[in-house]
Amino acid sequence: MKTAFSTYLPAGLLLLLSLSAGSESLPPGVMRIDNLPAPALQLDNLDGEAYDLANTHGHWRFVHFWASWCGPCRREMPGIERMISALGDSELEIVLINTAETEDEVFMFLGIVAPELVPLMDSDGKVTEVWQPRGLPATYLVDPEGNIQYQALGGREWEKPVYLTFLRNLDQAKQ
Repeated sequence: MKTAFSTYLPAGLLLLLSLSAGSESLPPGVMRIDNLPAPALQLDNLDGEAYDLANTHGHWRFVHFWASWCGPCRREMPGIERMISALGDSELEIVLINTAETEDEVFMFLGIVAPELVPLMDSDGKVTEVWQPRGLPATYLVDPEGNIQYQALGGREWEKPVYLTFLRNLDQAKQ
């Protein structure tokens, strides 16, 4: 749709304005999503403790879907453990969701590659179906109001400075 203003602007200036309006320095593989409400997420963790995303408003959430049979997930999981350690006392909540595996499979896998992590168990895969990741691993960054603002598909080196800086600055980002 053209407006009176855009009718008189040269095409090159319009392109420049549109690029600068949407430009945001994001780490590789992280995509901006515009205020998509986060789907329901109610699961128990590997220790049997209940978790409900709807009860965690007020801070950012790093919602990460993975499985031990997934090659990129296997490579990424130790880095996520290092990321958590590097973030220290950050208010970012890490929510790891194992997709459609048994407790024994998850326990054995994490015991070898990332023993400090305690994931939520989506044993039947129904929560994963609702979130609809286009593959594994998939990470969603949910803002304090419960909206998905960013998504990363595929494995990332989350412990690297570019990702750590991005994650640390989320609370300062304007919606």
